Amino acid sequence: MKILKFGGSSVGSAESINRLMTILKGEEGNDEKPIIVLSAMQGVTNLLTEMAIRASKGESFEADLKELENMHFQVVKKLMTVRSQNPVFTQLKIYFNQLEDILQGVLTLQELSPQIKDKIVSFGERCSVLLVSHIAAQYFPQTLAVDASSLIKTDHTFGNARVDIDLSEKRIQEFVDANKGKLLFVTGFIASTPEGKITTLGRGGSDYTAAIFGSAVNASSVEIWTDVDGMLTADPRIVKKAFSLPVLSYTEAMELSYFGAKVIYPPTMMPAFLKNIPIVIKNSFNPSFAGTVIQADSGRSSFPIKGISSINKVSILNLSGSGMIGKAGFSGKLFTLLAQNHINVILITQSSSEHSITFAVHPEDALQAKYLIESEFELEIAADKLNSPELEGELSILAIVGENMKKTPGMSGRLFYALGRNGVNVRAIAQGSSEYNISVIISQNDLSKALNAVHDAFFSSLKTTLHTFCLGTGNISSTLLSQIRKQHEFLKENNDIEIKLVGISNSRKMHIDLNGIPLGNWSDTLDSNGKDADLKLFIEEMKELNLPNCVLLDNTASNEPVRFYEDVFSSNISLVTCNKLANSGSYSQYKSLKECARKHGVDFFYETNVGAGLPIVRTLKELMTSGDRIISIEAILSGTISYIFNNYIGDKSFYEVVKTAQELGFTEPDPRDDLKGADFMRKFLILARDSGLTLEPEDIKLEDILPRKCIEAPSVEAFYDELQASEEHFKALKDRAEAENKVIRYIGKLEDGQVNIRLELVDSSHPFYSLSGSDNVISFITERYSQRPLVVKGPGAGAEVTAAGVFAELVNVGHNA
Repeated sequence: MKILKFGGSSVGSAESINRLMTILKGEEGNDEKPIIVLSAMQGVTNLLTEMAIRASKGESFEADLKELENMHFQVVKKLMTVRSQNPVFTQLKIYFNQLEDILQGVLTLQELSPQIKDKIVSFGERCSVLLVSHIAAQYFPQTLAVDASSLIKTDHTFGNARVDIDLSEKRIQEFVDANKGKLLFVTGFIASTPEGKITTLGRGGSDYTAAIFGSAVNASSVEIWTDVDGMLTADPRIVKKAFSLPVLSYTEAMELSYFGAKVIYPPTMMPAFLKNIPIVIKNSFNPSFAGTVIQADSGRSSFPIKGISSINKVSILNLSGSGMIGKAGFSGKLFTLLAQNHINVILITQSSSEHSITFAVHPEDALQAKYLIESEFELEIAADKLNSPELEGELSILAIVGENMKKTPGMSGRLFYALGRNGVNVRAIAQGSSEYNISVIISQNDLSKALNAVHDAFFSSLKTTLHTFCLGTGNISSTLLSQIRKQHEFLKENNDIEIKLVGISNSRKMHIDLNGIPLGNWSDTLDSNGKDADLKLFIEEMKELNLPNCVLLDNTASNEPVRFYEDVFSSNISLVTCNKLANSGSYSQYKSLKECARKHGVDFFYETNVGAGLPIVRTLKELMTSGDRIISIEAILSGTISYIFNNYIGDKSFYEVVKTAQELGFTEPDPRDDLKGADFMRKFLILARDSGLTLEPEDIKLEDILPRKCIEAPSVEAFYDELQASEEHFKALKDRAEAENKVIRYIGKLEDGQVNIRLELVDSSHPFYSLSGSDNVISFITERYSQRPLVVKGPGAGAEVTAAGVFAELVNVGHNA
C-alpha cells in the first residue's frame, strides 16, 4: 500500500485536481488502493488565518469568506456533473456556516485563542477532502472522505500539537482494516485531543499525517506530490542551474530541509524514517518525472555533495570574555536559558580558546536573546569577565550537504575558494563531526552570488557561467563578440564554460540585461534598448548586481575606464583588458592595480597590451615565476610600424604604405598614435615593469620616426599632407638600407635597466631581418636562455588576433573560477 500526499498547489484549482485524478488513474491495477492525504487548496490556510486575525481586531471578514466559498464552488461547477453537485454544495455550505459562526464569535469577543484558531484553519483541509473525494467518486468506486482528527490523537499544544503515535497508529490500523477496498481521502494537518478538540500539527503537518498513516499501515512508500521536480541541488528561484536529485539519504534530506529546502519538513517525516519507508518527492505538474527518492542509503554519487541549502535571514550573537575560559557548564547555562524561553538556536560555533561563542537565531528572536543574556550574566558583564553580547543582523546561512563529503579531502577548500574568489566574506563557520554538512554565515546581500558560485564549484559537470560586461563596441569588441558567438557551444561542451554577455557600453549608449544580451544582434539591442551612456552608472549597476564569476572587458583605448579598475577589483570582479593605459601610466598606478587584484583574489589579465594575441606577457611571467633572471629583451612590438616598414619597398611612397595600413585597420584612427612610437613605448614599459623594473614613462628613451612637421600637424588630413611632403626624408632612409643590403626596423631594447627604442638598419644576420607583414617579435635572453634566446614571433596587430587574445584570457578566467 502506498500513501499519496498532495499539497496545496496540487489541489489549488480545477486544472490541478484534474491532474490529480489522472495520477490516481495511474494507480489502478495495483493490489491495494493508495491512501490519499490532502492539504487545503492553495492559499486557503493563509486566507483562513487572515480572516481569524481580522475578526479578532473587530474588522469585517465577510468579503474573504465569500471569496473562500467561490474558490470551492467554482471547482465543483467545473469538475462535477450537475446531478452530483447538490450534496457537495450542501455540505460545503454547512462548513462555511459553521466557520462564519465561529468567526462571528471571535469578532464579538475580539479574542483569538490558539484553540479557536486551530478550529478555524481546520476547515481548509475538511473542505478540500470533501471536494476532491466527491470529484473522485465520479471515476472510482467506493471513495470515502476521512477526517483525520477522529484518528490522530495529540496533546493540548494547539498550533503545534504533539502526537500520541502509538494510540494514533492503533486507531488508523483499525480504521483502514475496517474499510478495506475503499479509496480513502484523508485530511492532512489536523488532529484532535482525547476530548475531541481540533488541533493542528504545525509546519509540514500534512506531510506528518502522511508519515503517520504510512507508519501505521507499513506502507511500501510515501509519495509527496508537490509543484517541483523533487529535491533540487539548490533553490531554483536563485540558482537557475539547480537540478533534481534522484536519490537522497534520510540524513541528507533532513540536513537540506533544515537549512531552507521547503519541499519537505523532515521532523514530520520521522515516523516513516524510523520504519525505513522510502519517501518519494514527485511533481503533480510533471508526473512522468521520476522525482527524488529519500531512503536509508543514497548510494554512490559522481558529485562530492548532494545539495546547497540556505536560510535567507538570520541574526548572530557573539558572546566573548575571559570569564568563559575553562568555566565548566557555561555553554549549558547559556543554551538552557535560550531553550527555556523557546528561542531556537540554528547554528553554534566556538573558538578553540573558549574565549567566544557565536550562535545564530531567527531575526525575530535576536533582541529577546540579547536581553536574556544581558540579564542572566549581568554580574559577569559588570565585572568585565564577559563583554556585552554583540548582535549582527542581515545575514544568511549557506550549507553544503552530502554523505560523500565524509572523509573526502578538499571540500572546505573548494567551498571557501569559491566564496573568496567572489568576494563573499564568511562571518562564522560550523561543521559537525559527521562531516555531512559545512555551514557558513555570510551577508544576506551576498547570498545569491554565493549560492551560484558554490553550485558551479561543486557541480563541475555543469557549465561555469561567466557574467561578462563589455566596454567598447569598436573593431576589437565586435570581432570578439562574433568569436564568442561562434565558439559558444564548443566552449560549453569542451571547456564547461558559458559566456553570458550581461552588459555592454560605448561612449553613446549602454545596456544591461541580467538574462543576457543576444550575441547575434547585440548591436541592434544596444541601439534599441540602450540608455544614455554613463560609465560610472554602468560600473555601479554591474557591482549592484553582485553576480558570481563576473568579468569586465575593457576593449577601449581610453583613460576613463582605468579610473574604475580598483573599484572593480574591490568588488571581486575580474578584468581582461587590451587597454594599455592602465599599466603604462605612473608606476604607482601599475603597482596599485596589481596589488589590488591580488588582494581581492581576482584575475587581472592584459596579455593583449603587448603583442596582441601573442603569448608575450605570459611567457615573461612564467620565466619570472620559475626563478629565471632577465638579462636583456629585444623586440619589435608594433605590428603597425612593422607592417609599414616591411611594405615600404620598391616604388611605394611612405604616404601610400601608411594610408594602406590605416585602411586595413592596422593603425589607430590617427596613425601618428602609432608612428610617434608612444604605443610601442607603452608596450615595452609594461614588459620592463613585469620584469621587475620600476620605470616611469619618461625613463624610456624614444627616437622619433616622423619629422616634427608631421607630428605637429593640426589634423589627420594635415598629417597626410605633411607626410607626402616629407617623402624625401623617408626615401633617403630606404635607399641607404637597400644600398647596405639591410632592412629598416624599429627596435626596442631593455638592457642594464635601461630601455631604448629607435630605428635601426639590420642585416641578414640579425634575427629580426626576416620579419614580414605585421609580425611582432621578441627575444628574451635570460640566465637559462643565454646561448640561444627564447623568441616569440607572430602577428602583432589587427582586430582578429587582438580579439582572440582577449577571448583566450576570458576563457582563462573561467578556468580559474
